[in-house]
Amino acid sequence: MAMEKKISTEIIDIEKLPDHVVIEILIRTRVNDWTHISCVKKQWASLFQTECFWQAALSHIYPSQACPGPIPPPLAKRRFMALHISQQILGCDNDIQVDEIVGQSYLFLKEQLQLSNMSPHSGILHGTIIDQFLTCGKSRDVAHELSSMVWLAVIDSLEENHHTFCLLKRLAHEGDQVFLPHPYATSVKVQWRVFEKLFTDFRDCFNHIEYYDMLACAKSRFQPIPSTWLGY
Repeated sequence: MAMEKKISTEIIDIEKLPDHVVIEILIRTRVNDWTHISCVKKQWASLFQTECFWQAALSHIYPSQACPGPIPPPLAKRRFMALHISQQILGCDNDIQVDEIVGQSYLFLKEQLQLSNMSPHSGILHGTIIDQFLTCGKSRDVAHELSSMVWLAVIDSLEENHHTFCLLKRLAHEGDQVFLPHPYATSVKVQWRVFEKLFTDFRDCFNHIEYYDMLACAKSRFQPIPSTWLGY
């Protein structure tokens, strides 16, 4: 009974903590756990929606990025998301190495591809990302490589639903319809990943005609094609 009373008292004490103290505690937990933590209490969920929380998270986790980078500063939450995504894509262990523009490009591309109506042609989106990297001082080779990494990360993050299936089919058919010079040419790795997801994650979504049409499209670009792509 004494132990239960002690635990109950500790919970009450935690509930009495002011918001700024709770924020300091929350930002020291794993970022990947924040979604689960926000489901524990309505108070904590509301804190995750405040600018104060994301400003504190930026200062604590990415102290060297306290000042905005070469792009106009968005809300703190979006900046944090961009930095966190950049860190995941680039595999950085040190926040000094994090390149915010990579994460911002990821967020831009994913938002455009997930639009409920017809999103812009992939070539336009790709060129926009390349130009952004070039404007920020990246070399042509680096811009090409970073844009490929962004595309691959976005494609892998898309939910497995009908919208994604239709999107991937359109990306597969678009390909490089017009020859574009380096670095504006879409990476072969990106084109390969589009077909790979179609023939593995969405194989059952094809009808007979669609499958062989897509297979012919793949054969026109890649030789040989993997055996795992075969077999409708």
